[in-house]
Amino acid sequence: MARAAPARGSSTARLAEWVGKERALVFSTGYQVNLGTIASLVARDDFAITDKDDHASIVDGCRLSFGTMKRFPHNDLEGLERVLASLPDRGGRLVIVDGVYSMGGDIAPLPELIAVCKQYGARLMVDDAHSIGVLGGGRGTAAEFGVTADVDLIMGTFSKSFASLGGFIAGDDCVIDYIQHHARSLIFSASIPPANAAAAMAALEIMHEEPERVARLNEIGAFMRKRYRELGFNIGVTETPIIPVVIGEDIKALQFWKTLFDNGVYTNVVLPPAVPQNQTLLRTSYMATHTDEQLEKVLTIFEKVGKELGVI
Repeated sequence: MARAAPARGSSTARLAEWVGKERALVFSTGYQVNLGTIASLVARDDFAITDKDDHASIVDGCRLSFGTMKRFPHNDLEGLERVLASLPDRGGRLVIVDGVYSMGGDIAPLPELIAVCKQYGARLMVDDAHSIGVLGGGRGTAAEFGVTADVDLIMGTFSKSFASLGGFIAGDDCVIDYIQHHARSLIFSASIPPANAAAAMAALEIMHEEPERVARLNEIGAFMRKRYRELGFNIGVTETPIIPVVIGEDIKALQFWKTLFDNGVYTNVVLPPAVPQNQTLLRTSYMATHTDEQLEKVLTIFEKVGKELGVI
């Protein structure tokens, strides 16, 4: 039986509807979304306030703006409040966080962040690159917490759950219109190829019509987090299907990565400065299409290598 198509309209209208915003704007890459959005909105007397674990593209967007960048400790609400309270009574304030953090797999506490932002008159932008297709039935972190109306801007990328190339920013119509006419990384760059746009929209259709895939993905995440912890691995505070396995020593992490690879398991080894010293990790991430047999095989190999290298 053929699937019913999601609501018709332009691709950007369908993206905006999916994340619960008035309008969306597509850029060539997710990286360029953050560069263009932040640099165009944060002016000379404004402040960009970022979590210390925010993605590099957020940091670079702040650097390209004419405003002042301030940082607060990771997911530290009191730290955010201290920063906002210390700012002079001039200019605008844009707080920018990741919805799901790409290395730790943990989630930004949006309801609490929103309360602090409202107290100090700050706007909130959420980078949902690792959240769309995962949280909130696939609609992202704000949908997960039911606070979409209180998040000013939602950013997404096509290079994760959409399995393509490109990215978008979604928000109020007037704000997106301003970004469209001021973001240099949009104006002075080429558009994504039609094939990539079509692939991203096909992925959106699947998210829309097959919600069981998102449910399956989160079941896998919960299962693997439980099993890694039972085996004795340090996986930090992850709450999502991004599961880091912290090794600590650089050489041992590289040995672990190579041995896993030789045994048929691919992971991403993450070394400083991408993570702090002595926090080198292997980042594992999962798809809805992974089978139970594949997951058990991964765990068996992880346990074997972990014991051989003295990690567990």
